[in-house]
Amino acid sequence: MVRAIRTRTLHSKLCALGLLALLWVSFAAPAQRVEGDRAKAEGIYSAEVQVNGQGEGERNGAFARALAQVLGKLSGDRGAASRPGVGQELRRAKDYVEGYDYRQDEGLGAGGAPSFRTTLVVRFDEEGVNGLASTLGIPVWPQPRPKPVLWLAIDDGSGPRLVGLPQVNAARAALNRAVERGYKLGLPTGNAAEQAAVGAIWRGDSAAVARASSRYSPPMQLIGKLYRDKAGWKGDWTFVDGGKVLSSWSNTGADARLVMASGADGAADALTRRYAKRSAAGPAGSYRVTVTGIDSSDDFIRLAGYLQKLAVVRKVTPVRATPQGLEYELDLISGLAGFNRMVSGGNVLEPLEGLEGQPPVYVLH
Repeated sequence: MVRAIRTRTLHSKLCALGLLALLWVSFAAPAQRVEGDRAKAEGIYSAEVQVNGQGEGERNGAFARALAQVLGKLSGDRGAASRPGVGQELRRAKDYVEGYDYRQDEGLGAGGAPSFRTTLVVRFDEEGVNGLASTLGIPVWPQPRPKPVLWLAIDDGSGPRLVGLPQVNAARAALNRAVERGYKLGLPTGNAAEQAAVGAIWRGDSAAVARASSRYSPPMQLIGKLYRDKAGWKGDWTFVDGGKVLSSWSNTGADARLVMASGADGAADALTRRYAKRSAAGPAGSYRVTVTGIDSSDDFIRLAGYLQKLAVVRKVTPVRATPQGLEYELDLISGLAGFNRMVSGGNVLEPLEGLEGQPPVYVLH
């Protein structure tokens, strides 16, 4: 009986060690071999998108997905692509492309057979994307951006352990998600003194962790503990900026990597709430404008079609005819400044000096 109990105890310890090893290895995704010119997205204004081929239709669809990624990084907003007017501009994403390359990534498919994926690496025009964000009223997270320190402790059942630089692959899910959100996370060196911070992480003592992190710059910490839960895994997170707790949250899931990535998402949300700045394009609302140069029904139809295609315009309502021209009421998502910026890029409408106290006047070419 004693031998059986000892055997079960040893078996339990081996299982715990096996789980920890499996967790550590599962985060350490094998490096992919890059074929061709090793093209890689770098910076806020570039993105990578997997494609099924190199045809024009596939490429244009990928341009749209890539631009959505870039707007998300530029603003720090995961929902940037769903903001009013953005969908229309995504359909003309190729107009903002500065250059692109293809890359072949090799991996292992089912049964261990080699598999290849084609990735489109897109570089967008910085000035054009900034103008688009300003026109559509998308907040911009200024650069340079801070690199908070990720203080992460993981317990798979054998006790919490700090993830330091030597275990960088164990934190890869959070590090990669941060890059997707437009910023970077750092890790502590993981020396013996820092290993002692695990207790502070586990009891939620953010002040103690901040003191342990005082040697690093900036004074920002993403503090997380990841542990087994009924749903699989649970993460408890706190984001600290200059000693002040900006946000605390928890999340669960079956995949530890996804739970870990949500920590980087929460930090990005906290940072953008504090530091992202809305453009000065103007507030959304209804604005009266007068258009002159409408000399026929064809002109009227052409103008209506043009206005309805502008991403900043939500609704167009003809109001009345005046001596100056036809007066419209425009429902705009970023005010007249955004409207003027968008029409200035074409050759259909030209803003003129309006009469004082009157709606602004535009001439139809």
